[in-house]
Amino acid sequence: MQNVLIVIQLIVSVGLIGFVLLQRSEGGALGMGGGGSGLGGLFSPRGAADTLTRTTTILAALFFATSLGLTLLALHGRPQSASILDQQTAPNATRPIIPVSPGPAAPKPAIPSIPRPH
Repeated sequence: MQNVLIVIQLIVSVGLIGFVLLQRSEGGALGMGGGGSGLGGLFSPRGAADTLTRTTTILAALFFATSLGLTLLALHGRPQSASILDQQTAPNATRPIIPVSPGPAAPKPAIPSIPRPH
C-alpha cells in the first residue's frame, strides 16, 4: 500500500510542478500563449487560466492527501511510546547513595619561582 501511495505522490508532484509552471506569474492568461480557438470558453485565455487554477487546486489537494496517508502509514507500524515527560524519574530515588571515603591528600603542585631582577 505504501508503494502505491509513493507512486501516486510522485505522479501528483510532477503534475503539480508542471501545472504551476504553465501558469502566468501575473495576469489571467495561459503562460504559453493561447488565443481564440473553436472550443468555446474552455481554452480561451480566461478559460485556460480557470482550468489551470482548478487543476492546480485539485492536484494540491491530492498531494496533501497522499502526504497525510504516507505519514499515517509510517506511524502505524511504529510502537506506541510514552511521552518523554512521562519517563522522567525522581532525581535521587533510583540511585543508591554510596559513601565515598576521603583518600590521601594530594600534594600541592610546586609553583615555579620567578627570577627577580637584581
